[in-house]
Parts: sequence; C-alpha cells; structure tokens
Amino acid sequence: MPKQRTFDPIILVSTIALIVIGIVMVYSSSAVIAMQRYHDPQFFLKRHLMWLILGLISMVAVARIDYRKIIKLTYPLLVFSIVLLILVFMPYFSKEVGGARRWLSFWAFSFQPAELVKFSMILFLTYSLVKRKDYLQDFTYGYLPNLVVIGVFFILIIVQPDLGSVVVMSIVAFILMAAAGVRFSFLFSTVLMMIPFLYMAIFRVGYRKKRIMAFLDPWNDPLGTGFQTIQSLLAFGRGGVLGLGLGEGKQKLFYLPEPHTDFVFSVIGEELGFIGISAVLSLFLILIWRGIRVSLRSPDLYGTYLSLGITLTIGIQAVINMGMAAGLLPTKGLPLPFISVGGSSLLISMVSIGVLLNISEHSA
Repeated sequence: MPKQRTFDPIILVSTIALIVIGIVMVYSSSAVIAMQRYHDPQFFLKRHLMWLILGLISMVAVARIDYRKIIKLTYPLLVFSIVLLILVFMPYFSKEVGGARRWLSFWAFSFQPAELVKFSMILFLTYSLVKRKDYLQDFTYGYLPNLVVIGVFFILIIVQPDLGSVVVMSIVAFILMAAAGVRFSFLFSTVLMMIPFLYMAIFRVGYRKKRIMAFLDPWNDPLGTGFQTIQSLLAFGRGGVLGLGLGEGKQKLFYLPEPHTDFVFSVIGEELGFIGISAVLSLFLILIWRGIRVSLRSPDLYGTYLSLGITLTIGIQAVINMGMAAGLLPTKGLPLPFISVGGSSLLISMVSIGVLLNISEHSA
C-alpha cells in the first residue's frame, strides 16, 4: 500500500499557536484605545476575528488545491495586483491615512494591495525562474524580464509611499533569484544601481531621515522622533523575565503608538516578559525552519521556489517588526504576521500558509 501523504503538522501547529497569541494580544493591546476611539473595547478584536475567520477558510481551501495548479493564476493575479495598485491613487476607491494612500476602501472594509502584491510577486518569480531555468545566466532573456516586472511593482508601491513593503519584496526577490542561479554580477550591479535611489528615498524625505536619526540616537529627541523607540524599550524593560501579567501593561496606554499593530511585540514583552517574547520568536523560527525544510524536499523547482518565497516573506516581515520594536532597526509600519491586528496582511499570510501546507504534503 502506498504511504498516505500528509501535510507538515508542525507548520500548522506553529501557525495556530501564533494566531492564538495574536487573538489574546490584540484584545489586551487595543481594548483601551478602542474604547477611547470607538466606545467599544472589542472593536479591534471583532475586526481581527472577522479577518481571521476569512483567513482560516481561505487557508483550508488553498491547502486542498494542488500547488501546481496555482501556476495558472500567475498572470491573472499579476494583472489584478497592478490594477489594485493603480486604484489606490484614485480617491473614490481609496483612503488616505497619515499622508499615505495604501488602502482601498469598500464599505466598512479596507484592503492593502501591497500585501497581495507580495504574494503575486512570489508566484510570478517562481514561474519565471522555472520557465527560464536554462537562461538565468543570460541578462536579456533570463534576468531583465524579472527586473522589469519587479520594478513596476516597486514604483507603484513606493509612490504610495510604502518603502517598508518594497524593502521586504526586494530582499525576497533577490534571495529567490540568487537561489535559482541568476548570475551574481547581475544582482550585485542592480543593488549598486539601487543605492542612489534608496539614499534619495530615505535622506531626501524628511520623516524617513528623522526615523534613521532616531534609530541611531533616540535619546537626542526623546519627546519627538525618538519617542516611539524609547517607549518600546521601556516596555521591554518593565516586562523583565516574567512580565507584568496579561493586561497589566502600561505602555499601551497611549504611550506606544499603535500598540495593536506596529508595536504589539513591545506589549508582549511588557506583559509576558522574556518568556513571552522567547515563545513568539521560537514559533517564528520553527515556522521558518519547517518552511525551508519543505523547500528543500519539494518534488520540483516550482514547489522549491514557491515555498522558499513564502517562508522568506513571513520570516523577513517578522524580523523587521520585532527588530523595530527592540530598537535594532528603524521604525517602520510593518505588521507582525499572525499577531498584529488583522486585515489584508493576516488574510494573505493565511493563504500563503495554505499553499505551504499543500507543498509539504507533496514533499519527500
């Protein structure tokens, strides 16, 4: 009798554990702010659960579809993503928050197209790298088409502006292409050409430059640009080893900006202490380890690149968010996967896990 194939249970258990932690911490970190803003302490929790239910349904559905059939969605999803990115700049379809246009609004719902773009880019790169596997040493046919498509995405996202998503996508794309065997000189030359644009995007834009300066020395302006970082570090310091106890954190009381999204990891540090942040970090490390394991054991290149791209996207976002909260990286509005208040990021992350589970079912 042939051995029955099953998906990787450790990936599923790790994801569910992160989701459960997310539910608890969303309510703990957002109840006071939700009461002050919307007169409902469960406002953000209800919205998070709504997106979570949709995400779980999508994850289960996608996990039951052979990942090799997803290849048919590559170009339709690519075009759809570009259309959504264009709609963001039309006031009728989008909303402006903090001077940025990143969200499409539909009735009471909002969706951030950049989150879908991350998934679409992985699908495209995976398909393209497999299709051009014999030409990856050729610039015109093997590398340039990938660079053009990625460049279109980056331009549409960075003018929103959303430099954080571009950074995540850049790292994922370059690692994927390097793993596939694209000539190193092509990648290195592209990085060199990007440096002047990156410099302009950071040091010629006032608020980004201030973030870099605050990262280097937050105490130089403790009540201004360094306020977020200092309050986050205070949260970790107050938490100590065991934490103050669930719901007992003080930094979430209008000291930490957006404690239920960007700085939820800081709230975990204050309320659950070193034990809590170690648990979260361990779960992400397990998820990354098993994702890479699935990639290495995939029966074909398509599964290898697709699982690697998904794992990198989730892992890099987690590292950036936690590094930002710990003062190891400049502040940037990237959510902590599965834990920050849900929305488009949670939904796409759940869909990605569904794909990863399906690939693991076919792995050796």
